Amino acid sequence: MRQILFTLFSLVIFQTLQSQTNTNPLLSEDIEAQKKWVDSVYASMSLKEKVGQLYMVQVMSNQDADKKNDIIKLIREHHIGGIIYSKGGPVRQAKLNNELQSISKIPMLIGMDAEWGLSMRLDSTYAFPWNMTLGAIKDRALIEKTGKHIGEHCKRIGVHFNFAPVADINTNPKNPIIGNRSFGESRDNVTEKALAFMKGMQGAGVLANAKHFPGHGDTEQDSHETLPTVSFDEKRLDSVELYPYKKLIKKGLSSVMVAHLNVPSLESRSGYPSSLSKNVITNILKDSLGFQGLIFTDALTMKGVADFDLTGDIDLAAFKAGNDVMLMSEDVEIGILKIVRAYNTGEITEARLEHSVKKILQAKYKVGLHNYEPVGVYNLTNDLNRLEDDILYEELIENAITVVKNKGDLLPLTRLETKTIAYVQMGDDDGSVFLNELKKYTKVHHVKAKMLDDLMGKLQAYNTVVIGLHRSNANPWKSYKFTEKELGWLQEIARTHDVILDIFVKPYALMDLKNIENIESIVVSYQNSELAQQKSAQIIFGALGAKGSLPVSTGKFFKVGEGIKYSTIKRLGYTVPERVGMNSLKLKKVDSVAQMAVDSMMTPGIQLLIAKNGNVVYNKNFGKHTYKGKTKVKSDDIYDVASLTKILATLPLLMELEEQGLVSLNSKISEILPEYKDTNKEDITVKKMLSHYAKLRPWEPFYYHTLDSVTKKPSEKYYRTKKSENFNIEVTRNLYLRSDYQDSIQKIIKESELLERLKYRYSDFPYYILKKFIETHYDKGLDDLVQEHFYQSLGANNTLYNPYYKISNKKIVPTEIDDYYRHQKIHGFVHDMGAAMQNGVGGHAGVFSNANDVAKIMQMYLQRGFYGGKRYLKPETIDKFNTCYFCEKDNRRGVGFDKPQLDEEGPTCGCVSMTSFGHSGFTGTYAWADPGEDLVYVFLANRTYPRAGKNLLLRENIRTEIQRFIYEAIE
Repeated sequence: MRQILFTLFSLVIFQTLQSQTNTNPLLSEDIEAQKKWVDSVYASMSLKEKVGQLYMVQVMSNQDADKKNDIIKLIREHHIGGIIYSKGGPVRQAKLNNELQSISKIPMLIGMDAEWGLSMRLDSTYAFPWNMTLGAIKDRALIEKTGKHIGEHCKRIGVHFNFAPVADINTNPKNPIIGNRSFGESRDNVTEKALAFMKGMQGAGVLANAKHFPGHGDTEQDSHETLPTVSFDEKRLDSVELYPYKKLIKKGLSSVMVAHLNVPSLESRSGYPSSLSKNVITNILKDSLGFQGLIFTDALTMKGVADFDLTGDIDLAAFKAGNDVMLMSEDVEIGILKIVRAYNTGEITEARLEHSVKKILQAKYKVGLHNYEPVGVYNLTNDLNRLEDDILYEELIENAITVVKNKGDLLPLTRLETKTIAYVQMGDDDGSVFLNELKKYTKVHHVKAKMLDDLMGKLQAYNTVVIGLHRSNANPWKSYKFTEKELGWLQEIARTHDVILDIFVKPYALMDLKNIENIESIVVSYQNSELAQQKSAQIIFGALGAKGSLPVSTGKFFKVGEGIKYSTIKRLGYTVPERVGMNSLKLKKVDSVAQMAVDSMMTPGIQLLIAKNGNVVYNKNFGKHTYKGKTKVKSDDIYDVASLTKILATLPLLMELEEQGLVSLNSKISEILPEYKDTNKEDITVKKMLSHYAKLRPWEPFYYHTLDSVTKKPSEKYYRTKKSENFNIEVTRNLYLRSDYQDSIQKIIKESELLERLKYRYSDFPYYILKKFIETHYDKGLDDLVQEHFYQSLGANNTLYNPYYKISNKKIVPTEIDDYYRHQKIHGFVHDMGAAMQNGVGGHAGVFSNANDVAKIMQMYLQRGFYGGKRYLKPETIDKFNTCYFCEKDNRRGVGFDKPQLDEEGPTCGCVSMTSFGHSGFTGTYAWADPGEDLVYVFLANRTYPRAGKNLLLRENIRTEIQRFIYEAIE
């Protein structure tokens, strides 16, 4: 009676599909030539050779000589039809494969388990994200592209069949073997992703294999270890587990792998593996679903089937059930013997044998084995680890990471000036990449302790805590859970802080949370790869938007398909040049020039950054802090940026005041500083003096007036070695200038003579004047003002005046060994003498920064006053200051900004747009932004160390040559 029900079930399925015409997916475009080759080869084969074609054996390229000899024997004496490669390395496998193929009379089909790429089995190869991660992505084109890339890798190494995609629907969170290997719990999502993956891979010329038929997604046992039971009825199986196969078969699926499962509703014999069931394979898969492609058993060494019967009898039963290829038989020789014996006794017909062998030969022809060529080993490892693979991985992770909770729209993080952020790491794997990426956006401290009380004490200084759960990314079966201790600590931290929980594991980890009420934001990043850590940090800070949707439910808290979306808030992201239309190879010229500058002792070290289209694509360091020292330049080291201060500090504050109507470009100096009335400068406008078109003298050596006329060292009249009320301006370590000397500086400027002729002449004087105006208006120092108005909210936490007092000298690059004024190494104090005499805070100099922070400010300008979700300045204000008002007077300058040259000589490579702007600094610094190419270029150096001397960077045009190479790299 039960067998009748099975047959009726098969007929019902057949009737629902009979309108669909499924073609043979193994047919090539040149069908007649293929048929001729297949028939010819088949006719030339002995019975044993035909049966040998049914076998695909496991080979490892790292195995010993004895095992290799066993494989050679199987090829020579038993004529096996294929190999499934497992562990080893790509070059070793390619060489071994070439050797083994040369021995085989008929070229062998090569298969691999490369579900997420060749790295599933081979070292030194590429790992794409797990299927669970891909299941979070909405864009099917990205999944197709993944299949294509994996297919290209397989083809490059000589693999014809990839046993992928996994078509299992992971409806059981406790599934020990599928889990991350599944696209999720939704049959439609799994089907959609599997179709796209198959299309991409088969489009690359590698045959796909859907597994594990009829569905391994809802089991709590591993078929490698036992025979799992799938207890659903026929209706459920037909509507869920079999659904992806129906769709894949209709679209040209090349092969199917049959799992070792106990499915009582499909097989009447109790505990009988589905891989040996004629009803499952022949009646349902072949007849009812109309599948004409190759059918593989799952590995016959797996305990789910290996313990079922005697060696060899399993192979025979599998073949009789309808399988074409016996994968990883326990004993190929005995299996072949038993199938040959069954053929000779009539238990197996010629038609049955011909059916499978000719399908195998059709597959061989389709993948080109009728014109076999060995695998080339030249450049193989590089071909399997391409830049385009990194680019795709980035795109995949960016589209997968899922925000599942965001109370109060905490994400993306804004108003950074109000945030004190700590990072607490959980899990047993490395989270340093995540932490370092977070630090690119603002100040983030790694807080850790062995005891909860100690941790909570340390966290009192912070209002926001990012908690990262980092578990091993080595394979998809690694542990993903919180420990009980971590769950308790998480709840305690969340009671008193705003918490962003970011899990770098599969979503099921969230099922162990007791409650989520006090956790403001939860992010699922799926994997603990370096790129996942980087992109997750970028999403938290809004450099990237949140796009992903959960591929599975996570208990009572979140359901499949959920995911909070938000757009970027236009903070700088970090990616590779090719994603913004630049060429990495061409940018190597930038490396060469920068290294040459260091090697030629033009500067001890360099920080160099390029950002395009809102993304940093190049951020490298060269050289050391000093020529003789050992400290190499790092990205978080800070440089004295010299005159970049003008556009990084004074200018944005002035722009704000202009927007408020408190000053205009036509305001006269005497209007903003009344003490200039009745002076020769009273009618000079802001526009003219910031365009360096006001007859102001270039500079004044204020320090020189304070030196002893005989010794040429700081005079006791003006300096002390200890701080006091009357001597409190620290110009360098243990040297204090008279407190009233700043008034003298202003007096000297005010009373200085003007140049005789009106022409372009660069001058620092405007910034002394504007500093006084701004500080007088706010009754606050320029250093505090620029922090409060710009740097803190921009996340420019490495940008500041007077770093000597605030950060370790190990992170500050020295600027000079001063032998003319302060007579010591200038380290942590401003190099510019005039700024030093203003307590380190000049309007024209004094800021220290790193390339990453300078880029943020330049990007804010480039984005017309907007950055990180905040409008700092109006677009029209940027335009107003970024205008050359005196170009017809042969003056290229904007208002505060430098602009491209009007003739051959000037501050740029001559290849930038005329809308571009920037500035350079005496210490060797340079920052330039180009709206025409949406590009920011930052070059920081300490070319003044140990002596300012000749400016070799300028003489050799190093900065502008690099700029030229940058533009040449744009494609």
